[in-house]
This record gives sequence, structure tokens and C-alpha cells, in this order.
Amino acid sequence: MEMKPLYQPKYLALLDNGELEKRVKTFNEMLQNCVLCPHQCEVNRVDGERGYCQTLQNPIISGAEAHLGEEPELVGRHGSGTIFFAHCNLACVFCQNYEISYCGEGKEVSSAQLAEIMLNLQNKGCHNINLVSPGHIIPQIVEGIFLASQRGLTLPIVYNTNGYDLTDTLKLLEGIIDIYMPDIKFSDDTLGLKYLGVKNYFTIAKNAVKEMYHQVGNLQTDHRNIAQRGLMIRHLVMPQNLAGTDEIMKFIVNDLSENCYVHMMAQYYPTHHAYLYKEISRRITDEEFHHAISLAKSAGLKNIKFF
Repeated sequence: MEMKPLYQPKYLALLDNGELEKRVKTFNEMLQNCVLCPHQCEVNRVDGERGYCQTLQNPIISGAEAHLGEEPELVGRHGSGTIFFAHCNLACVFCQNYEISYCGEGKEVSSAQLAEIMLNLQNKGCHNINLVSPGHIIPQIVEGIFLASQRGLTLPIVYNTNGYDLTDTLKLLEGIIDIYMPDIKFSDDTLGLKYLGVKNYFTIAKNAVKEMYHQVGNLQTDHRNIAQRGLMIRHLVMPQNLAGTDEIMKFIVNDLSENCYVHMMAQYYPTHHAYLYKEISRRITDEEFHHAISLAKSAGLKNIKFF
């Protein structure tokens, strides 16, 4: 059987023609008047001003490992090279990682140190570099990719996000990110404000995901079924269908593709401040999860995943 050629991330071409270095400069300049995410804080992070995300010039990393708990297309045999960044641009009342996202637990690193971490994960045999909660530290990430690619980084880059991303910022990532993996949490902006603490969540997430799909299209895998490029959407099923699963699935089919990869996630559990909201103070039932799957199928989605 003829083997497919090895995938070459597009950021390598940007490295060769000098465009990647230009993007590093553009993003670093944005730190002086930060409008990277929808909060548009306009703070000078270089001079020590903190915005919504509470992060300054250097990212804080809570861990980096060959992670085996991600989607099979990312994990493969040797794991997804996952880097967990502290802080977040949402304030989910049911946050399952609030020690990291709210409290900022972790170690501050430079872009050069971030590049070293990426290369170490590649040396461990990981199939990709999986950036968890990257939206508020994109300049440092892009510089890390630039430095690491100069030293031999060749893995696909996964942008693992909560979906609250600014479209203008995403456009500057075109050609750098190989795999976008956004959450789509709620289909109602009012509920997004109530449970996520931000305005216009679904409106912003829809535009962001459409830009992601425009850049990378449907998921492509190699002969081992390892993800190389494309969009992988995650959707956390909530009690009483509070997430609005039906509307989210209709959006995916109508505005993206019926063949979009969608991971329906059943692992919701009440944590952090969820106990203050009776309607989300319990796990979902098997019936609720199966109903969510049926809603996805009824919307016409062809590539539904659940693990």
C-alpha cells in the first residue's frame, strides 16, 4: 500500500519566507495595548498592567506532558503534547480547573523556555503540540513556535480553546495553527453571561469557529488516524439541555459542514460555584446524554464522536 507523505505544518513555510518572524513582531506589539481577546482590555502588559486574564508578558504554565486523555485522533500511541496555561478569559461557574484558570497556579516561563518545552514534547514522541487555554497568550505562543521551529519543531499545533476568541486575532494565526479545537458551550448569550461571566458568548464563538473552519476545514488524519489538520469541536452536554445542544448542532451543519468532527462530552459534573445554581448542581443523566446525541443526528451531523 502506498504511504501518504508526512504532513508538513504550514508554519514551516512561514518560517522559511520570513512571515512567521513578522507575525511574532506584530503580536508582541499588541501586548502594549492588549486587544487579543473579546474583552479588549487595552492594557499595557509589557509595563505590568493586568487585564481580565491577569497575565503579563510571560505565560504561566501549570504543566506539560504527553497526555493520553484527549481525543484518540490526538493521542495516538505516544500521546498529545499538551501544555496547560494558567488563567482564562472566561469565568465559568462550573470550572473544573479553577485552581489553574482562576487562581493562576503554575510556573512563569519565557517564550524561549516555552520553545524548549515544545521541543521536549516532540522528543518524547508526542504527535502534536496541544495548547490548552491559549487565547490570552498568543504572542508568547507564536514566538515559542518561531523559536522552536528554528530548532527543528515539525509537529502540528493544536489550538485548544473555550471558543471565546476574537476573529481578528484568529486571522493573524492563519498558517500557524494546524488543528483548531474549540468548545461551543452555550447557544444563548444570556445563559453565557450567567454561567460563563461574559457577554455575547455564542455570537462571538460562532464567528470564531467560522474563521477557524475557513482556515483549516474538516479534520484530516494520516494513515494511523492521527490528526494532522482541521477543526475538532467539543460540546459539553449540560443538565436539562441548558447548553442548547440543538441550536449549536444546527449552526455547525448549516454554517460549517455536516461532516464536521464534533465530540459530544458527557463528563459534566458540578464543581467550583455550580452548587449555587440548582439547575446545574447535578451530573447529567444517561437519558440527557442520549437525547443530546439524537439532537445532533436530527440536525444532520454525520461525524459525531463520544468516548
